[in-house]
Amino acid sequence: MNAAPRLAMVAGEVSGDLLAGLLLGGLRQRWPALSAKGIGGPRMAQHGFEAWWPCEKLAVRGYVEVLRHYREIVGIRRQLRERLLTDRPDLFIGVDAPDFNLDLEAGLKASGIRTVHFVCPSVWAWRASRLQKIRRSVDHMLCIFPFEPDLLAREGIASTYVGHPLASVIPQVPDQAAARRALGLPGQAEVLAVLPGSRASEVQYLADVFFAAARRVQQARPGLHVVVPAVPALRPAIGQAARRAGIDAGLHIVEGRSHEALAACDVTLIASGTATLEAALFKRPMVIAYRMHAISWHIMRRQALQPWVGLPNILLRDMAVPELLQGQANPGRLASALLEWFESPDRIAAVQEKFSALHHELRRDTAQLATDAIQQVLSPA
Repeated sequence: MNAAPRLAMVAGEVSGDLLAGLLLGGLRQRWPALSAKGIGGPRMAQHGFEAWWPCEKLAVRGYVEVLRHYREIVGIRRQLRERLLTDRPDLFIGVDAPDFNLDLEAGLKASGIRTVHFVCPSVWAWRASRLQKIRRSVDHMLCIFPFEPDLLAREGIASTYVGHPLASVIPQVPDQAAARRALGLPGQAEVLAVLPGSRASEVQYLADVFFAAARRVQQARPGLHVVVPAVPALRPAIGQAARRAGIDAGLHIVEGRSHEALAACDVTLIASGTATLEAALFKRPMVIAYRMHAISWHIMRRQALQPWVGLPNILLRDMAVPELLQGQANPGRLASALLEWFESPDRIAAVQEKFSALHHELRRDTAQLATDAIQQVLSPA
């Protein structure tokens, strides 16, 4: 088994696919002949992963939004569980996507299949009730933030801090000039990166507002270029939103390449989520925003345990960058917050210093630490 473990994996969206791809790279160094199958995306496929369903099938956020896709998602989980119980893997690894993965892991673990979950659900931010479900579902948790193992240990949940894999991939000092050349952006112009999310529901709620704000910034700062990394399937919708806002000159929509866009920009307007941590690792000042269906917002707000939503602010335990959520995320307020960054070089330098310290804290040999932990689960002493 240890010579060529058979793994099943589920990554639920673009960010999960990225993390799972990094993890698979480390696992394959330890076990070149391993097999991995399940739900994933192109980054996982680069490491030989066989996707039975694409990760985009699970890329839905919010209560009301999930209800629209509930039957399809539950159907996929049922089919996957049946398939894995029939042809049992040596280990199941769920990568993020806790709403999908924890229920699946609970059933697999109860049937004797060992389970590992990569990326601890943010029980420290909201929905602390998930701790009981994690204990039932997961043999071992791979944690990307240093304070998580102590919290899990108090609940009897085995875990390992492995660092954040992106902290080793993203350079401590990004090469802005090289990123601009790669994207065809002028070397000396001001650049705003607009990231309205990788889910269709996020683009639906955020794209028009983001581009209306970007247009106001462009009017206030002539010559500003706007770079927008887009998931290929969402590129038409993003282009239409940009045109509705009147952005034409200086607009650069690129497929994927979010890391190059963050390296190239001066400031970013960004949807709350994993991408905000990526922006912090690139040392980019940002305005974090999010909007969703009103009912979903009401439910999530009631379950919040901290005053921050964006990962950089949560990890720094400080409102280091602005967060404008739901009704506050309107074009006027977003544009004003963005312009404050462009007009405050001292403030930018201060937040970049904080982001640099955070980068050092999160940087570990994630692939090796995670692989060591997974080997212990596969072959406990």
